[in-house]
Amino acid sequence: MANKTYHQNEEIRNVLLMRNILDTLPKYVSTFFRSIEYTKAPRTRLGYARDLKTFFEFLCDSNPALRNKQPIDISLDVIDQLESEDIEEYMDYLKVYEKDGRQYTNGERALKRKLASLRVFFSYLYKNKKIHANPTLIVDMPKIHDKAIVRMDVNEVAQFLDNVEYGSKLTNHQQAYHEKSRTRDLALLTLMLGTGIRVSECVGLDIKDVDFDYDRIKIVRKGGYEAYVYFGNEAREALLNYLEERNKIVTVEGHEEALFLSSQRKRISVRSVENMVKKYASITTPLKKITPHKLRSTYGTSLYQQTSDIYLVADVLGHKDVNTTKKHYADIDDWQRMKAKDAVTLRERPSTDK
Repeated sequence: MANKTYHQNEEIRNVLLMRNILDTLPKYVSTFFRSIEYTKAPRTRLGYARDLKTFFEFLCDSNPALRNKQPIDISLDVIDQLESEDIEEYMDYLKVYEKDGRQYTNGERALKRKLASLRVFFSYLYKNKKIHANPTLIVDMPKIHDKAIVRMDVNEVAQFLDNVEYGSKLTNHQQAYHEKSRTRDLALLTLMLGTGIRVSECVGLDIKDVDFDYDRIKIVRKGGYEAYVYFGNEAREALLNYLEERNKIVTVEGHEEALFLSSQRKRISVRSVENMVKKYASITTPLKKITPHKLRSTYGTSLYQQTSDIYLVADVLGHKDVNTTKKHYADIDDWQRMKAKDAVTLRERPSTDK
């Protein structure tokens, strides 16, 4: 049997995690998840499962009639009796709550996602006549306040990659590891900054996914579909230099195909890339919180400024809806307006040439 890809293994892992959660919830919840098995990705279903687990635990903790029960014991009759006030109370609870001695908080976006999960679940129950009303529709979605978009400027990108390549501002302890990982770090981060790929797409790359004939990589997008993304000369050079080292490494069994390896000779993890970006960004832009997703924002903005084509940016970034691109790069419209300020001439000025 052929070895499974990184993304296939991630899907299996997500499915198993979801099943473990569903084992603690009522059977009608599992029925709901079977209904969305072929319309929602495993990662999305896992998110739903976690959100519903939190909701059922809240019911057990907040309802005196359920205090001595577990989430799996909650009947459909209980769900059917819930009103919009109960959902609102749950949303308020989510803002700050404690569990197993740990405090949890949820901001606007997390609250919106958790209410969306409830709406999908309750809509299924109502559509299939398992409950008589859907109280989640009465509760308003949390309003999302726009935040300033964080990205690196052109000079910061150059300084960031200089720090990756030379490591001159790293601590002595960091420099000891830098000598071993410099070529890999430079290839990985140059590729991310030069293509705008997601960190999950980057760590999932295999050696065979790199095509130097057309200077492109084959990635698996969110939703599971494959796409080709093209890279420039800087990324090409960095990748070729890294592959000279990579081809000499004997990997741990099961990681032979992985492009980017950790120091343990295994496929590099998302967390490792997050820490890598944090390390170099902290000495480059200490006042900006740069994450792998901010590298993606940096690329998207640069591409728009070079092409003025929002549809191209959406396509390259893998956004199915161009409105998603406009939302994430809203302030690039201001740059476009500034660029156009002298496009219209009101009066011809006399020439000063003699």
